[in-house]
Amino acid sequence: MPTTRSPVSAYLTATEAAAALGISLPTLYSYVSRGMLRSAPDAISKRRRYAADEVRRLARRKADGKRAGKVAQKVLDWGVPVLESRITLIADGRLFYRGHDAMAFARDATLEQAASLLWECDGACFETQWDAPIHPASWRAWLDETRDFAPQDRALAMLPAAAARMARLFAAGKPAQLDTAVTLLRILAAALVASTPSREPLHRQLAKVWGVRHDGRLSLLRAALVVCADHELNASTFTVRCIASTGMHLFGAVTGGLAALAGPRHCGETMLVTAMFHEAKHAGDIDRYIAGRLARSDGQQRTILPGFGHMLYPAGDPRAALLLDMLSQHVRTRAERQALADVDAIAHAVREATGLAPTVDFALSALERVLRLPAGAAFSLFALGRAVGWIAHAMEQLEDGRLIRPRARYVGPDEMAS
Repeated sequence: MPTTRSPVSAYLTATEAAAALGISLPTLYSYVSRGMLRSAPDAISKRRRYAADEVRRLARRKADGKRAGKVAQKVLDWGVPVLESRITLIADGRLFYRGHDAMAFARDATLEQAASLLWECDGACFETQWDAPIHPASWRAWLDETRDFAPQDRALAMLPAAAARMARLFAAGKPAQLDTAVTLLRILAAALVASTPSREPLHRQLAKVWGVRHDGRLSLLRAALVVCADHELNASTFTVRCIASTGMHLFGAVTGGLAALAGPRHCGETMLVTAMFHEAKHAGDIDRYIAGRLARSDGQQRTILPGFGHMLYPAGDPRAALLLDMLSQHVRTRAERQALADVDAIAHAVREATGLAPTVDFALSALERVLRLPAGAAFSLFALGRAVGWIAHAMEQLEDGRLIRPRARYVGPDEMAS
Protein backbone atom coordinates (compact mmCIF):
# COMPACT_ATOMS: atom_id res chain seq x y z
CA MET A 1 0.00 0.00 0.00
CA PRO A 2 1.24 3.53 -0.65
CA THR A 3 2.56 5.41 2.34
CA THR A 4 0.24 8.08 3.69
CA ARG A 5 2.06 11.39 4.27
CA SER A 6 0.86 14.02 6.65
CA PRO A 7 1.00 17.60 5.39
CA VAL A 8 4.19 19.48 6.18
CA SER A 9 3.47 22.36 8.54
CA ALA A 10 4.77 25.75 7.51
CA TYR A 11 5.26 26.72 11.15
CA LEU A 12 6.72 25.18 14.29
CA THR A 13 5.97 25.77 17.93
CA ALA A 14 8.75 27.00 20.21
CA THR A 15 9.28 23.48 21.55
CA GLU A 16 9.47 22.02 18.03
CA ALA A 17 11.83 24.74 16.82
CA ALA A 18 14.15 24.28 19.82
CA ALA A 19 14.20 20.50 19.26
CA ALA A 20 15.00 20.93 15.55
CA LEU A 21 17.92 23.22 16.45
CA GLY A 22 19.10 21.10 19.37
CA ILE A 23 18.91 24.00 21.81
CA SER A 24 16.97 24.97 24.92
CA LEU A 25 13.95 27.28 24.90
CA PRO A 26 15.92 30.16 26.53
CA THR A 27 18.55 29.84 23.76
CA LEU A 28 15.79 29.87 21.16
CA TYR A 29 14.46 33.12 22.59
CA SER A 30 17.98 34.59 22.55
CA TYR A 31 18.27 33.69 18.85
CA VAL A 32 15.14 35.75 18.24
CA SER A 33 16.41 38.71 20.26
CA ARG A 34 19.72 38.64 18.34
CA GLY A 35 17.96 38.62 14.97
CA MET A 36 19.07 35.09 14.05
CA LEU A 37 15.49 33.85 13.88
CA ARG A 38 12.08 35.46 13.53
CA SER A 39 8.87 34.61 15.35
CA ALA A 40 5.26 35.64 14.85
CA PRO A 41 2.13 35.32 16.99
CA ASP A 42 -0.36 32.59 16.11
CA ALA A 43 -3.76 34.16 15.39
CA ILE A 44 -5.60 31.45 17.33
CA SER A 45 -3.38 30.38 20.23
CA LYS A 46 -1.55 33.74 20.55
CA ARG A 47 1.65 31.78 21.12
CA ARG A 48 4.78 32.56 19.14
CA ARG A 49 5.42 30.40 16.12
CA TYR A 50 8.46 29.94 13.88
CA ALA A 51 8.70 29.48 10.10
CA ALA A 52 9.75 25.87 9.51
CA ASP A 53 11.89 26.73 6.46
CA GLU A 54 13.82 29.33 8.44
CA VAL A 55 14.40 26.93 11.33
CA ARG A 56 15.65 24.20 8.98
CA ARG A 57 17.95 26.65 7.22
CA LEU A 58 19.49 27.75 10.53
CA ALA A 59 19.87 24.15 11.66
CA ARG A 60 21.77 23.21 8.52
CA ARG A 61 24.00 26.28 8.81
CA LYS A 62 24.83 25.29 12.38
CA ALA A 63 25.67 21.77 11.24
CA ASP A 64 27.87 23.06 8.42
CA GLY A 65 29.63 25.44 10.78
CA LYS A 66 30.57 22.60 13.12
CA ARG A 67 32.22 20.55 10.41
CA ALA A 68 33.50 23.22 7.99
CA GLY A 69 36.82 23.84 9.75
CA LYS A 70 37.79 20.17 9.59
CA VAL A 71 36.61 19.17 6.17
CA ALA A 72 36.48 22.28 3.98
CA GLN A 73 39.72 21.71 2.12
CA LYS A 74 39.31 17.93 1.94
CA VAL A 75 35.92 18.15 0.31
CA LEU A 76 36.58 20.84 -2.26
CA ASP A 77 35.42 18.35 -4.87
CA TRP A 78 31.96 17.19 -3.75
CA GLY A 79 32.07 19.55 -0.80
CA VAL A 80 32.51 23.10 0.50
CA PRO A 81 33.99 25.54 -2.09
CA VAL A 82 37.22 26.40 -0.28
CA LEU A 83 40.53 26.02 -2.07
CA GLU A 84 44.17 26.93 -1.66
CA SER A 85 45.93 29.33 -4.02
CA ARG A 86 49.40 30.76 -4.31
CA ILE A 87 48.38 33.72 -6.47
CA THR A 88 46.89 36.57 -4.43
CA LEU A 89 46.58 37.51 -0.76
CA ILE A 90 44.24 40.12 0.73
CA ALA A 91 45.13 40.81 4.36
CA ASP A 92 45.07 43.77 6.75
CA GLY A 93 43.69 46.09 4.09
CA ARG A 94 46.45 45.27 1.59
CA LEU A 95 46.62 43.37 -1.69
CA PHE A 96 49.58 41.18 -2.64
CA TYR A 97 50.42 39.47 -5.95
CA ARG A 98 52.55 36.40 -5.17
CA GLY A 99 53.98 38.16 -2.13
CA HIS A 100 54.51 41.56 -3.82
CA ASP A 101 52.60 44.61 -2.60
CA ALA A 102 50.26 45.17 -5.55
CA MET A 103 49.94 48.94 -5.06
CA ALA A 104 53.70 49.50 -5.02
CA PHE A 105 54.01 47.17 -8.01
CA ALA A 106 51.29 49.03 -9.95
CA ARG A 107 53.09 52.37 -9.74
CA ASP A 108 55.64 51.25 -12.34
CA ALA A 109 54.63 47.87 -13.78
CA THR A 110 52.82 47.15 -17.04
CA LEU A 111 50.04 44.61 -17.35
CA GLU A 112 52.48 42.39 -19.22
CA GLN A 113 54.79 42.46 -16.20
CA ALA A 114 51.85 41.68 -13.91
CA ALA A 115 51.03 38.71 -16.14
CA SER A 116 54.63 37.51 -16.02
CA LEU A 117 54.48 37.64 -12.21
CA LEU A 118 51.06 35.99 -11.83
CA TRP A 119 51.71 33.36 -14.50
CA GLU A 120 55.21 32.69 -13.14
CA CYS A 121 56.89 33.12 -16.49
CA ASP A 122 59.53 35.54 -17.72
CA GLY A 123 58.55 38.45 -19.90
CA ALA A 124 59.75 36.59 -22.99
CA CYS A 125 56.31 34.98 -23.28
CA PHE A 126 55.05 38.29 -24.68
CA GLU A 127 57.67 38.17 -27.42
CA THR A 128 55.89 35.25 -29.06
CA GLN A 129 55.46 35.51 -32.80
CA TRP A 130 52.44 33.20 -32.74
CA ASP A 131 49.14 34.76 -33.73
CA ALA A 132 45.62 33.37 -33.59
CA PRO A 133 44.47 31.84 -36.89
CA ILE A 134 41.74 34.42 -37.40
CA HIS A 135 41.65 35.80 -40.90
CA PRO A 136 41.71 39.63 -40.98
CA ALA A 137 38.55 39.61 -43.10
CA SER A 138 36.76 37.56 -40.44
CA TRP A 139 37.88 39.93 -37.73
CA ARG A 140 36.70 42.96 -39.69
CA ALA A 141 33.34 41.28 -40.26
CA TRP A 142 32.98 40.62 -36.53
CA LEU A 143 33.83 44.24 -35.78
CA ASP A 144 31.28 45.48 -38.29
CA GLU A 145 28.58 43.34 -36.68
CA THR A 146 29.39 44.41 -33.10
CA ARG A 147 30.72 47.96 -33.45
CA ASP A 148 27.61 49.46 -31.84
CA PHE A 149 27.69 46.98 -28.94
CA ALA A 150 28.79 47.93 -25.43
CA PRO A 151 32.36 46.71 -24.75
CA GLN A 152 31.27 43.77 -22.60
CA ASP A 153 28.70 42.61 -25.17
CA ARG A 154 31.16 42.89 -28.03
CA ALA A 155 33.79 40.91 -26.12
CA LEU A 156 31.21 38.27 -25.16
CA ALA A 157 30.37 37.87 -28.84
CA MET A 158 33.91 37.87 -30.23
CA LEU A 159 35.82 35.82 -27.67
CA PRO A 160 33.76 32.63 -28.18
CA ALA A 161 33.95 33.16 -31.94
CA ALA A 162 37.75 33.31 -31.71
CA ALA A 163 37.76 30.21 -29.49
CA ALA A 164 35.71 28.31 -32.06
CA ARG A 165 38.28 29.14 -34.75
CA MET A 166 41.02 27.72 -32.51
CA ALA A 167 39.20 24.57 -31.41
CA ARG A 168 41.08 22.26 -33.76
CA LEU A 169 44.41 23.62 -32.57
CA PHE A 170 43.43 23.04 -28.94
CA ALA A 171 42.38 19.48 -29.78
CA ALA A 172 45.78 18.91 -31.34
CA GLY A 173 47.58 20.28 -28.30
CA LYS A 174 48.57 23.53 -30.01
CA PRO A 175 49.46 26.26 -29.31
CA ALA A 176 51.44 26.19 -26.07
CA GLN A 177 49.55 27.40 -23.00
CA LEU A 178 51.51 30.65 -22.63
CA ASP A 179 51.13 31.44 -26.33
CA THR A 180 47.40 30.89 -25.93
CA ALA A 181 47.32 33.18 -22.89
CA VAL A 182 49.13 36.03 -24.65
CA THR A 183 46.96 35.72 -27.76
CA LEU A 184 43.84 35.65 -25.60
CA LEU A 185 44.78 38.95 -23.94
CA ARG A 186 45.46 40.59 -27.29
CA ILE A 187 42.15 39.41 -28.74
CA LEU A 188 40.24 40.52 -25.63
CA ALA A 189 41.86 43.97 -25.72
CA ALA A 190 40.96 44.41 -29.37
CA ALA A 191 37.41 43.19 -28.82
CA LEU A 192 36.80 45.53 -25.88
CA VAL A 193 37.83 48.65 -27.80
CA ALA A 194 36.77 47.54 -31.31
CA SER A 195 40.25 47.53 -32.82
CA THR A 196 42.60 45.05 -34.48
CA PRO A 197 44.70 42.65 -32.34
CA SER A 198 48.17 44.12 -31.81
CA ARG A 199 51.52 43.28 -30.21
CA GLU A 200 51.83 46.76 -28.72
CA PRO A 201 51.80 47.05 -24.90
CA LEU A 202 48.22 46.54 -23.78
CA HIS A 203 47.76 49.92 -22.09
CA ARG A 204 49.02 51.63 -25.26
CA GLN A 205 46.51 49.71 -27.35
CA LEU A 206 43.69 51.17 -25.25
CA ALA A 207 45.26 54.62 -25.19
CA LYS A 208 45.60 54.71 -28.98
CA VAL A 209 41.89 54.00 -29.52
CA TRP A 210 40.83 56.38 -26.76
CA GLY A 211 43.09 59.22 -27.90
CA VAL A 212 45.15 59.28 -24.70
CA ARG A 213 48.64 60.62 -25.43
CA HIS A 214 50.00 62.40 -22.35
CA ASP A 215 52.61 60.30 -20.50
CA GLY A 216 50.95 60.82 -17.12
CA ARG A 217 47.64 59.58 -18.43
CA LEU A 218 49.29 56.61 -20.07
CA SER A 219 50.70 55.77 -16.64
CA LEU A 220 47.22 56.07 -15.17
CA LEU A 221 45.78 53.58 -17.66
CA ARG A 222 48.73 51.26 -17.06
CA ALA A 223 48.28 51.37 -13.28
CA ALA A 224 44.51 50.85 -13.56
CA LEU A 225 45.06 47.64 -15.50
CA VAL A 226 47.60 46.35 -12.99
CA VAL A 227 45.52 47.01 -9.84
CA CYS A 228 42.65 45.10 -11.47
CA ALA A 229 44.80 42.10 -12.39
CA ASP A 230 43.58 39.82 -9.60
CA HIS A 231 41.54 39.90 -6.42
CA GLU A 232 41.48 36.38 -5.01
CA LEU A 233 38.27 34.30 -5.35
CA ASN A 234 35.67 36.84 -6.42
CA ALA A 235 32.63 35.64 -8.36
CA SER A 236 34.20 35.84 -11.83
CA THR A 237 37.47 34.20 -10.77
CA PHE A 238 35.67 31.34 -9.03
CA THR A 239 33.63 30.91 -12.21
CA VAL A 240 36.85 30.66 -14.21
CA ARG A 241 38.27 28.06 -11.84
CA CYS A 242 35.08 25.97 -11.98
CA ILE A 243 35.18 25.99 -15.77
CA ALA A 244 38.91 25.24 -15.91
CA SER A 245 38.40 22.33 -13.49
CA THR A 246 36.31 20.61 -16.17
CA GLY A 247 39.32 20.63 -18.50
CA MET A 248 38.06 23.53 -20.66
CA HIS A 249 40.74 25.55 -22.46
CA LEU A 250 41.70 29.11 -21.47
CA PHE A 251 39.47 30.80 -24.04
CA GLY A 252 36.39 29.02 -22.67
CA ALA A 253 37.26 29.66 -19.03
CA VAL A 254 37.94 33.37 -19.59
CA THR A 255 34.70 33.77 -21.56
CA GLY A 256 32.83 32.44 -18.52
CA GLY A 257 34.66 34.88 -16.28
CA LEU A 258 33.79 37.75 -18.58
CA ALA A 259 30.10 36.85 -18.42
CA ALA A 260 30.20 36.81 -14.60
CA LEU A 261 32.13 40.08 -14.51
CA ALA A 262 29.51 41.90 -16.57
CA GLY A 263 26.80 41.39 -13.93
CA PRO A 264 25.65 44.57 -12.12
CA ARG A 265 26.89 43.26 -8.76
CA HIS A 266 30.42 42.72 -10.08
CA CYS A 267 32.22 45.04 -12.51
CA GLY A 268 28.88 45.98 -14.01
CA GLU A 269 28.81 48.22 -10.94
CA THR A 270 31.02 50.66 -12.85
CA MET A 271 28.00 51.38 -15.04
CA LEU A 272 25.87 52.06 -11.97
CA VAL A 273 28.53 54.46 -10.68
CA THR A 274 28.59 56.23 -14.04
CA ALA A 275 24.80 56.63 -13.87
CA MET A 276 25.13 57.99 -10.33
CA PHE A 277 27.67 60.60 -11.50
CA HIS A 278 25.22 61.72 -14.17
CA GLU A 279 22.31 61.95 -11.73
CA ALA A 280 24.36 63.83 -9.14
CA LYS A 281 25.55 66.35 -11.73
CA HIS A 282 21.99 67.17 -12.74
CA ALA A 283 20.74 67.20 -9.13
CA GLY A 284 22.87 70.23 -8.35
CA ASP A 285 23.10 69.87 -4.58
CA ILE A 286 25.38 66.86 -3.97
CA ASP A 287 24.69 66.57 -0.24
CA ARG A 288 20.93 66.63 -0.79
CA TYR A 289 21.23 64.11 -3.63
CA ILE A 290 23.23 61.66 -1.49
CA ALA A 291 20.84 62.14 1.43
CA GLY A 292 17.94 61.34 -0.88
CA ARG A 293 19.63 58.17 -2.12
CA LEU A 294 20.31 57.05 1.44
CA ALA A 295 16.76 57.80 2.50
CA ARG A 296 15.61 55.28 -0.11
CA SER A 297 18.18 52.70 0.88
CA ASP A 298 16.35 51.10 3.81
CA GLY A 299 19.73 50.23 5.29
CA GLN A 300 21.15 48.75 2.06
CA GLN A 301 23.59 51.57 1.34
CA ARG A 302 25.94 49.51 -0.79
CA THR A 303 23.16 48.70 -3.21
CA ILE A 304 21.74 52.22 -3.39
CA LEU A 305 25.21 53.83 -3.51
CA PRO A 306 27.29 51.77 -5.93
CA GLY A 307 31.04 52.16 -5.73
CA PHE A 308 31.30 52.53 -1.94
CA GLY A 309 32.27 50.18 0.87
CA HIS A 310 34.27 47.02 0.20
CA MET A 311 33.87 44.23 2.75
CA LEU A 312 37.54 43.19 2.43
CA TYR A 313 38.80 46.75 3.02
CA PRO A 314 37.06 48.28 6.06
CA ALA A 315 39.49 51.22 6.02
CA GLY A 316 39.11 51.80 2.27
CA ASP A 317 39.99 50.10 -0.99
CA PRO A 318 43.72 50.73 -1.66
CA ARG A 319 43.17 50.33 -5.41
CA ALA A 320 40.73 53.23 -5.41
CA ALA A 321 43.04 55.35 -3.25
CA LEU A 322 45.95 54.85 -5.65
CA LEU A 323 43.98 55.57 -8.81
CA LEU A 324 42.18 58.63 -7.43
CA ASP A 325 45.49 60.03 -6.20
CA MET A 326 47.09 59.51 -9.62
CA LEU A 327 44.05 60.98 -11.35
CA SER A 328 44.27 64.15 -9.27
CA GLN A 329 47.83 64.62 -10.50
CA HIS A 330 46.97 64.42 -14.19
CA VAL A 331 43.97 66.68 -14.75
CA ARG A 332 44.86 69.45 -17.18
CA THR A 333 41.85 71.42 -18.38
CA ARG A 334 39.25 73.47 -16.53
CA ALA A 335 36.55 70.96 -17.52
CA GLU A 336 38.59 68.08 -16.11
CA ARG A 337 39.21 69.94 -12.86
CA GLN A 338 35.48 70.59 -12.51
CA ALA A 339 34.66 66.94 -13.24
CA LEU A 340 37.18 65.83 -10.63
CA ALA A 341 35.74 68.30 -8.11
CA ASP A 342 32.28 66.80 -8.68
CA VAL A 343 33.65 63.29 -8.15
CA ASP A 344 35.44 64.37 -4.97
CA ALA A 345 32.27 66.04 -3.69
CA ILE A 346 30.34 62.79 -4.04
CA ALA A 347 33.06 60.82 -2.26
CA HIS A 348 33.17 63.39 0.56
CA ALA A 349 29.38 63.48 0.97
CA VAL A 350 29.15 59.69 1.16
CA ARG A 351 32.02 59.42 3.63
CA GLU A 352 30.44 62.08 5.85
CA ALA A 353 27.04 60.39 5.74
CA THR A 354 28.07 56.73 5.96
CA GLY A 355 31.78 56.42 6.69
CA LEU A 356 32.17 54.36 3.48
CA ALA A 357 35.15 54.88 1.19
CA PRO A 358 35.25 54.53 -2.62
CA THR A 359 35.93 51.16 -4.24
CA VAL A 360 37.92 50.45 -7.39
CA ASP A 361 34.63 50.59 -9.36
CA PHE A 362 34.18 54.21 -8.28
CA ALA A 363 37.77 55.06 -9.19
CA LEU A 364 37.58 53.49 -12.65
CA SER A 365 34.32 55.29 -13.37
CA ALA A 366 35.87 58.54 -12.13
CA LEU A 367 38.78 58.02 -14.50
CA GLU A 368 36.35 57.48 -17.39
CA ARG A 369 34.37 60.59 -16.53
CA VAL A 370 37.18 63.02 -15.74
CA LEU A 371 39.32 62.09 -18.76
CA ARG A 372 36.24 61.88 -21.00
CA LEU A 373 36.99 58.35 -22.14
CA PRO A 374 34.41 56.46 -24.23
CA ALA A 375 31.42 54.94 -22.49
CA GLY A 376 32.38 51.56 -21.05
CA ALA A 377 36.07 52.41 -20.67
CA ALA A 378 35.91 51.67 -16.94
CA PHE A 379 34.58 48.19 -17.64
CA SER A 380 37.20 47.62 -20.36
CA LEU A 381 40.04 48.49 -17.99
CA PHE A 382 38.68 46.19 -15.31
CA ALA A 383 37.99 43.30 -17.68
CA LEU A 384 41.33 43.39 -19.50
CA GLY A 385 43.26 43.70 -16.26
CA ARG A 386 41.29 40.96 -14.52
CA ALA A 387 41.77 38.57 -17.45
CA VAL A 388 45.41 38.25 -16.38
CA GLY A 389 44.30 36.92 -13.00
CA TRP A 390 41.68 34.66 -14.56
CA ILE A 391 44.36 33.05 -16.71
CA ALA A 392 46.62 32.59 -13.67
CA HIS A 393 43.80 30.90 -11.75
CA ALA A 394 42.84 28.74 -14.72
CA MET A 395 46.46 27.58 -15.03
CA GLU A 396 46.62 26.83 -11.31
CA GLN A 397 43.37 24.87 -11.45
CA LEU A 398 44.42 22.91 -14.53
CA GLU A 399 47.64 21.99 -12.75
CA ASP A 400 45.65 20.89 -9.68
CA GLY A 401 43.57 18.59 -11.88
CA ARG A 402 40.54 18.23 -9.61
CA LEU A 403 36.94 18.91 -10.55
CA ILE A 404 35.33 21.60 -8.41
CA ARG A 405 31.96 20.21 -7.38
CA PRO A 406 30.53 21.79 -4.20
CA ARG A 407 27.47 20.35 -2.46
CA ALA A 408 24.20 22.19 -1.97
CA ARG A 409 22.70 22.78 1.46
CA TYR A 410 19.08 21.63 1.15
CA VAL A 411 16.66 23.92 3.01
CA GLY A 412 13.33 22.71 1.68
CA PRO A 413 10.73 20.72 3.61
CA ASP A 414 11.72 17.32 4.92
CA GLU A 415 9.70 14.31 3.78
CA MET A 416 7.39 13.30 6.61
CA ALA A 417 5.70 9.91 6.68
CA SER A 418 3.19 8.52 9.12
